[in-house]
Amino acid sequence: MSTETSAKPVLDIQGIQRYLPHRPPFLLVDRVVSFEKDAHLVAWKGVTMNEPFFQGHFPGHPVMPGVLILEALAQAAALLALMSMPPGETDRKVTYLMSIDGARFRKPVLPGDRLELHVEVVKHKGQVWKQKGVAKVDGQAVAEAEFMAMLADREPEQ
Repeated sequence: MSTETSAKPVLDIQGIQRYLPHRPPFLLVDRVVSFEKDAHLVAWKGVTMNEPFFQGHFPGHPVMPGVLILEALAQAAALLALMSMPPGETDRKVTYLMSIDGARFRKPVLPGDRLELHVEVVKHKGQVWKQKGVAKVDGQAVAEAEFMAMLADREPEQ
């Protein structure tokens, strides 16, 4: 399922930054385009030649590192969990990744690609979320994995 370019965002970058503590260059989600509470989320990451990792991965043949594709999926999964919480509770929570299972890489992700991040809830009990994610480019799966994460209270800022 490919999401159209003209889709109005459910969350833009400012909205994403209200949920996630990540900041550039480590914030790997640019837009949320579809969301259903406790069920699924679709987000985008625009991959450009300006990404800092392309300098060394690999010179003359730029490929997005697989671990960063998984991180982008994990960030989308965190957004799904946090956006599913009651309003007003998310600013007190942070998501900690507990495990990644069944990671598979199908195709390289290159500069100019739009990475579509599809995540869905497999199981949710208390503060622990198990989710499945598939990253796609042009409708084709490029990576997939299952994630388990825990929502925890944020430490108060000093």
